[in-house]
Amino acid sequence: MANRRVLVKRRKAVRNIRKITRTMQLIATARFQAAFNRAVATKPYTEKLAELVADLSRAAGDVDHPLLQTPDVPRSELVVLTSDRGLAGGYNANVLRNAIAHIEQQEGGGVATRIHMVGKKGISYFRFLRRSVADQTTGISDKPRFDQVEPIANTLMDRFINGEIGSAYVAYMRFVSAGVQRPAVVQLLPLAPQTPGAEEAAKPSVEYEFSPEPRQLLDELLPATVRARLFQAFTDAAVSEQVARMVAMKAATDAAGDMIKSLTREYNRARQTQITMELLDIIGGANALS
Repeated sequence: MANRRVLVKRRKAVRNIRKITRTMQLIATARFQAAFNRAVATKPYTEKLAELVADLSRAAGDVDHPLLQTPDVPRSELVVLTSDRGLAGGYNANVLRNAIAHIEQQEGGGVATRIHMVGKKGISYFRFLRRSVADQTTGISDKPRFDQVEPIANTLMDRFINGEIGSAYVAYMRFVSAGVQRPAVVQLLPLAPQTPGAEEAAKPSVEYEFSPEPRQLLDELLPATVRARLFQAFTDAAVSEQVARMVAMKAATDAAGDMIKSLTREYNRARQTQITMELLDIIGGANALS
């Protein structure tokens, strides 16, 4: 049985760890609420912008635009969104596993994938796997700003229009609800024409009068759609990271509590055994003297 002094030290260390994990859980909870509000606030804009572009494309007929074309280029680019900090459970592992599966699928089809890694954890993981990373971005915290994301989207569109890549994707953790987050790989380029759903098909058609011309409008709206969709992916990734960290720290806090209970029981047994042994020594000594 372990020495009582060792058990006391171990229990004290676990209690200190529980304080840290409990504090991190509370911080992640507060950050989750802020990130959730940002993600929910940006989603209607992204959805309405995509709906407007789809309506405009249908109303304008066949509009030739570089972002809508599918060039025959056997090269693709994948933006992978991971975190700069750890202690987030399986958040980074799930995103990276999904990204690697997409890369292998593209390679199986003869398409070379150029990697743009966002986050220190993803960079370290790909370095460990000895996979090449073309571009690296760090420092985008749990509060991504549009001016941080816009240059990445602009670079993707420039490479796509210039024929350097034939498609562009983003791998991230899609936020569905506080209890559900799913890793996803979403195509950014080329912009796929959206087919109307059952509810949209039932709506009466709208007649548009274009001012300026549809091509000029699409020149503004299509790049804005790409930027908005990429920024929405960043905001979803930020809120999903905080949810994962909150759940991981709660599990660590609960596990520390269980360990403290186990160490306390072991300490009590050791203390009781020592007391019993001392009583036996006293009784044996008394019997020897009588």
